[in-house]
Order: sequence, then C-alpha cells, then structure tokens
Amino acid sequence: MELKNRHIIIFSQMQFDGRLESTNYTMAKHLAKDNFVYYVDRPFTWKDYVKFRNTPEYKIRKPHFFSAKNSCIQTDIPNLKIVISPPVPSINMLPEGPLYRKAVKFNEKIVADRLKKVIKKLNIKDYIYINSYNYTYPNFHQLIKPQLTVYHCVDPLIEEYQTRHGLISEDIVVKSVDLVLCTSKQLRDSKKKLNNNSFFIPNAANISHSQKALNPQLPVADILADIKKPVIGYFGNIERRIDYDLLIAVLKQNPDKQFVFVGPVDIDYVEHEAFKLPNISLKGSVPYEQLPAVLKGFNIAIIPFKKDEVSSSIFPLKLFEYLGSGRPVVSTDFNTDLKDFTGDTVAYCKNADEFSAAINTALNDTPELQKKRLAVAAENTWEHRITEIKNLLASNLHTVLHN
Repeated sequence: MELKNRHIIIFSQMQFDGRLESTNYTMAKHLAKDNFVYYVDRPFTWKDYVKFRNTPEYKIRKPHFFSAKNSCIQTDIPNLKIVISPPVPSINMLPEGPLYRKAVKFNEKIVADRLKKVIKKLNIKDYIYINSYNYTYPNFHQLIKPQLTVYHCVDPLIEEYQTRHGLISEDIVVKSVDLVLCTSKQLRDSKKKLNNNSFFIPNAANISHSQKALNPQLPVADILADIKKPVIGYFGNIERRIDYDLLIAVLKQNPDKQFVFVGPVDIDYVEHEAFKLPNISLKGSVPYEQLPAVLKGFNIAIIPFKKDEVSSSIFPLKLFEYLGSGRPVVSTDFNTDLKDFTGDTVAYCKNADEFSAAINTALNDTPELQKKRLAVAAENTWEHRITEIKNLLASNLHTVLHN
C-alpha cells in the first residue's frame, strides 16, 4: 500500500515559523510533496496573545485567530496548509489533578471545533492524524476520529514545565494511538513498554540546504566577520543540554581558538560563567536560511552535550546538518547510538581532554575526510527518512482498515 494523495493532519508542539528548523515541520513539508497535509499550529495561549502582540508571529496569525472561514494559511508548498486555532487559556500552572484534566479537555475542544470546521469546509475525508510531540493535547484524536492515529516522539521530557503534567499526558497519548514514532532507540524502548507498536526513525537533515556552505560564492555570515580564526562553532538552542563544566574546561585549554555559539539562549543560562570567558561569543538567533553562511564560517562544528540519562535519548538534527556542510564535527559521547550512523566521521569524546585533542586533530582536515562526511550526510537525508515514515504509515493504515 502506497502512501500517496492521503489527507494527513499534524498537530504539532512546534510552531511552523519557529526560529529554528524543527523535525515536526520538516516532516510535514516532506509528507506534503505527495499528500495533502494540514499542520495544526501550536495554539497561542491568551497569555501569548497579549505578550506577543507586536511580534511578526502574532501579526501573521491575527487574521485567522477568530475567523472560522479564514482559518488556514497557505504555504508555498501547494499541498501544505497551516491551521490556526483561536487562543486557548493558559493552564500549565494548575496542579495536576481533576481540575487540570478538565481544563485540558476544554482546550482540546476549542482546537477540535476549529479543525472540524476546516475539515468540513475542505471536505477532508479518511485522514491520518499525527500528534507530533504535542503531548499537552493527549485525547485530541478522540474528538476528530481519524482512520489512523500516530504519536511522534522527538525528545524526552526534561524541563519542569514539561514534566509537571507532560509525563502523565504523554503516557495517555502513547497508550491510545495506533502507532508511535520515536527519534531515538532509548525513546522507542521507553514507549514500547506502553505501546508495542513503537518504532525508531532517527532525525535527518536538509542536506541540500546545509551543503550550500560548500559554495565558494557564498559569503560567510556577517555575525562572524569580526571573529579571529580558527572558529569552533555551535548552532542551535543554548540550554540545559550543554555540558557547561566541559565547555569551561575546553575553553580554558584552547585560549588560541575562538568559540562561537549561534542560537537562542535559555534565560537560565544567559549569565552563565562559561559565556564570560574571553574566547567565546554568543551571537543570538539567526534565521534558518542563514545556516549555510554560518556553518561556512566554522572551522569545526561542535555538539558539547551533557552525558546523562536524558541526553542519551537525544538524536540531534544538527549532527547531519553539520556533516552536510562538510565541517569536521566534534561531539561528546552523550548518545552511543550516533556512532552507528556516523562511523568514524565524527569524534565522540568522553571528557574535556579528549574534546580538546579532537579539536586540534580536526583542524588538520583533508578533502578525503570531508568527502567521507558528505557521504554519511547523503545517507541521512529527509528523503530517506520520509520514505521510512511513509512506509510505516501505509502499512499501519492497511492493518487498521482491514481489521
């Protein structure tokens, strides 16, 4: 059974216009190449509605918040529409219990009522529903009655605001859907205890985008113009996953190198002592479109993640983006499964001494080593991953329809 010309509703935790490229929205874009995809954007809360009134994100959604007839934003992909729901009450501060669960149902009904109107208006029938890491709406699929229900688990729940209700909510979703897709083996093994129909589909990269860094005509990003070489760079969210003790040690061991971190900084880490050292710069967020120009300015790309029980479940999107740009990559050994995909093209380090040694080795890069990295990246594209996802969706849809 081929997954083609199907209607697929994806309700995601990630907003379609987020600052960084997300696995959730990337999957939607690829599925929309030969299916009809309706991406239900993470709803604004009333708090968001007030707080972000002057932002581009608010302005693009404003015409759609309260118009059931104008609920969709058409993307530049013909088969991909963004569904905007009305704002919902902020409820995460409530204690876990009956009151919170009632509030969840109230919010689910607000979004479901909007989606049902879109379904009716566009005559959407026989659709697949994917909850893409939106565990805060655990019973939503029961309100819209799809043919196949899927939970897409892209990360472990870490932060207190996630675990407060998320651990219970995610279990509810996992137990009640037909199929679970996970981006790491550890997540798959965890979810399999609740739903035996759980599978591992690792993250991939938009190689055609990151490979633009290899274009001799592409200028290096302006934010790196004043940085002295060699540049050791990181691109992505700057938050709890980073091993700050290791980072401080590596910075002190390499005073002759400049470390540049590009991406949004979690408020809890803005004043971290690591960022006060003289050979590190924080450059803030840049649009995803500028990723190749940023990576071109890196001599080495790094993933200095903390090695703990949580990180062992992370399969970072940036790994293959780095490799696709041709940059040498140095990482901590936070997830032992990664080596199965990268072989000897990435240096995985146990401690700061190994990390520093790997950086110095990587500075002696060769065209042959770069060629090997690009070959690994080419095996881990979204085109490969989406075929795996479509095959699982198709086989499970066939099973559901014939049972």
